[in-house]
Amino acid sequence: MNGQATTPESQQERASVLELLDRVLNKGVVISGDLVISVADVDLIYLGLRLLLTSVETALEVGTLPERPQRLQ
Repeated sequence: MNGQATTPESQQERASVLELLDRVLNKGVVISGDLVISVADVDLIYLGLRLLLTSVETALEVGTLPERPQRLQ
């Protein structure tokens, strides 16, 4: 035992997190947002964000990633 409670609810919660991670890596998730930085009611900077979170294998399969990235040394 590792000292943590192993209730059915905690086991189901862990399974849900693992299922969510598996789904995110296999299917991918897109997160997008817009940010405007203003000073004294003057819009100065616009930042548009799009984030794709998926596994390398999935990105290669769907063509989002043209080639396997080189490992950093």
